[in-house]
Amino acid sequence: MDKLISKKKPFFPISATFIDYLKFYNRWVNTPISYSDLLRFSGSVSVYDQNDEDTLWVRVYYTDSEREGIDQDLKKIYTLLHSDGNEQALPYLNVDAIDYCTFGNSKPFRVKIRNILNDNFTYFYVKKTDASRVCGLEFEHMLSPYNLNFLLNDETLIEEHIAGIPGDEFIRNNLAACTAAQQAQIAKEYVKFNERCMIRLLGDMRAYNYVIIPIHDFDQVIYKIRAIDFDQQCFEGKLSVYRPQFFKENQPIIKLVKEKLTSDSIQQYKIEERSIVAKRVKSSERRINLLLAEMKKTKLSLPKHLNNLKTEIFKFTKDSSFQECQSMGAVMDAALSYVKRNYENVSMNSLFTNQ
Repeated sequence: MDKLISKKKPFFPISATFIDYLKFYNRWVNTPISYSDLLRFSGSVSVYDQNDEDTLWVRVYYTDSEREGIDQDLKKIYTLLHSDGNEQALPYLNVDAIDYCTFGNSKPFRVKIRNILNDNFTYFYVKKTDASRVCGLEFEHMLSPYNLNFLLNDETLIEEHIAGIPGDEFIRNNLAACTAAQQAQIAKEYVKFNERCMIRLLGDMRAYNYVIIPIHDFDQVIYKIRAIDFDQQCFEGKLSVYRPQFFKENQPIIKLVKEKLTSDSIQQYKIEERSIVAKRVKSSERRINLLLAEMKKTKLSLPKHLNNLKTEIFKFTKDSSFQECQSMGAVMDAALSYVKRNYENVSMNSLFTNQ
């Protein structure tokens, strides 16, 4: 599967009319510091986890002359992201760490902000603006069970931290210790997550690109699965890339699905998720239509990826509207329209079957 993922995804700019959309929905902001500003660090040290293994993140530091200004600007970003930008809280905030990711495509900065009055802390991420990622964030906000907070301008993207146990860590350290009932519930959630990624064309959901969230519910613990990386929103040309079940990193959970769920149960959960997504599309129809209109005018992928993806989807659906698509935005529009038309008809040859 790894060879199906492009080694280097380009960053796509935001158009003027797309900016208007983002301003209308309060996503656009003038940040006091940019991604390129944070790249001016003077040194770094590796960050290790609790088992003394290299996390592939490095903790960066800056010269004394720059650090004070950077800290102040990052605290201002925190107030913009989590409140109304009021600076009265700035004296009570501290930038505990700035980490830089040395692998992956987006190479984000992770900023740890602590309230010095009570030691509560949170994180946010600073990345380069990319139109494809912004579309992924917007679809996550509208089509998943979760709201998502992010801000951007033409150079810099600010994303809130999504708390949870990274999928690869959970599979390695927690999955075997779960009870039989918990494993069955995780299998159910994974089927739904797999379906949701497929429907909205969110690619590259390898285990380290989503988190598993334990939630205490009365006398039990249930688990939810949530994407944390949106870099591969409708970019790749292989349909398999948008189906998490095909990544080798996810095979322990796929094995669990096969062991704990019958084929009828799997089909039931898929239908449930399609129905929920279709209802979300209808409830956010105006905003989604505006986003799709911008996506159709914005370059989000490469021509060869577009041609291959729409051909593969057509082979699954036999729906000629996919063949007519001239952009990834049009493919997304056709996919969501397909779901809305057919989510109640369980006998149709669906795009989202296990073929």
